[in-house]
Amino acid sequence: MSTDADTFDYVVVGGGTAGSIMVNRLSADGASVCLLEAGPKDRHPFIHIPAGYIKNIYSPKLTWSFKSKPNPATANRSFALPQGCVLGGSSSINGLNYVRGQSADYDAWAQMGNTGWSYNEILPYFKRSERRIGPGDDAVRGRDGELPITDLDLIHPICEAFIEGAAQMGIPRNPDYNSGDQAGTGYFQRTVHKGYRYSAAKAFLRPARKRSNVDIRTNAQAAEILFDGSRVNGVRYCLGKQRNPTIEVHARREVILCAGALNTPKLLQLSGIGPAEVLGGLGIRVRADLCGVGNNLRDHYGVRMVSHLKGIKTFNSMAQGLPLGFEIAKWLLGRPSILSVSPSLTHLFWKSSDALETPDLEYVMTPASFREGTVGLLDNVPGMTVGVWQMRPESHGFVRPVSRNPFDPPEINPNYLSDPRDQQVLLRSIRLARKLMTTAPLQPYLTGKTNPDQSLESDDELLDWAKREGITVYHMIGTARMGPDDDPGAVVDSQLRVRGLQGLRVADASVMPVMPSGNTNAPVMMIAEKAADMILGKTVTPADL
Repeated sequence: MSTDADTFDYVVVGGGTAGSIMVNRLSADGASVCLLEAGPKDRHPFIHIPAGYIKNIYSPKLTWSFKSKPNPATANRSFALPQGCVLGGSSSINGLNYVRGQSADYDAWAQMGNTGWSYNEILPYFKRSERRIGPGDDAVRGRDGELPITDLDLIHPICEAFIEGAAQMGIPRNPDYNSGDQAGTGYFQRTVHKGYRYSAAKAFLRPARKRSNVDIRTNAQAAEILFDGSRVNGVRYCLGKQRNPTIEVHARREVILCAGALNTPKLLQLSGIGPAEVLGGLGIRVRADLCGVGNNLRDHYGVRMVSHLKGIKTFNSMAQGLPLGFEIAKWLLGRPSILSVSPSLTHLFWKSSDALETPDLEYVMTPASFREGTVGLLDNVPGMTVGVWQMRPESHGFVRPVSRNPFDPPEINPNYLSDPRDQQVLLRSIRLARKLMTTAPLQPYLTGKTNPDQSLESDDELLDWAKREGITVYHMIGTARMGPDDDPGAVVDSQLRVRGLQGLRVADASVMPVMPSGNTNAPVMMIAEKAADMILGKTVTPADL
């Protein structure tokens, strides 16, 4: 039953990274926009404190508490797969690191038949969003955008030792890994400004919500896309925890899905858009038989290698008792503090094989260690953690609804390490990390106690460890992928329009055809910026380059 019939020019589903930008850009052009966000407003204090990441990432109040299907390739474990369920989405709960990827990533997208998505063509959209505060070439970095991108303001000695150790292995410092040339090591750039997290909601949605043509509805979970023949004309949603009655909101021009790589394919399938055999099994009327919906799910699977340290203070002691009180005081005074750092301070992008042209490995390092290599529970002794993952995994899985009830979590199977090539790259990444830990700059700090234990040496032993202790890196993409007309698995075209329908687009991580080389928040922003221009019929000018 419909209790409301509001009509807007555009309806945007999902108030996360992409949705926040979309609402801002469309409403700035004068269009009326209604945003449906299933989560609450971004008022929780831990959202705005960078170190609050540890509290936020698994919070049922701020995330979709999804879990994966157990898989033999990862010791039959089920993984927590949190996605932001709050204004700002995952940009309100993520690790804050800003990583664009490599220029070769986007040139590959274009070579796959996605016209308009080469690096030179998408570069203006990266630049538009960002306000780079710090060094960088203005030819490739933005200075006037809404999102501050800053450098780390707390330098730890073990981070410098890590960087110097890499240099001894021939891995150079890279002054700007977001320049298009990613190879090397250094410190992460972050979405942090003056000690506070800058989410997409803060940067883009907060200014837009003041406009009279913007209607933001929180605690509004989309249940079904509405149709008039083959044209999409609205969304039916549920308010709060009340599953009935449902409310309808209508779009004169378009509905734009920005719900993320798990919820976007779920909503499409619940609305009759997806593989006919899946929909038929749930008794859902088929509106568009698109076999790619929900398939091609890709994610980064990472391992975290822990080393106990000596002769140095790390976050393990600084985050407890009286030292923590000092850190809180420093943060309140606007001074460098562990409260204002991202979970990973140092990066290293490198190749698993000399035969590769560009890096395929991402390492992250933090001066802290977690018990048994897990996140959230610090060791009682000083330590450091080096995380690593293959940036362009071949393994892929699926997302499928399990019923017609929009409140039921979907079945999710990322199929981590199901492709043998991913297993071999992961093994090489572990051995490279171990080699780095033997370099002279790090040796004075190491006690010899590590996870994995040094006694694990063979490929079988290390791979078994990786299968048992690896985790998601929370970078899910690809479940409504972009592709040319002759690609049977493509869900959207290069304009991000859903095939076979009118008035429906997808603009989030779902549309990525393959994984970019790095974290996904920055590429999602770029996608949203470009999508908004395509919707409004705008094109970039030479002045934007």
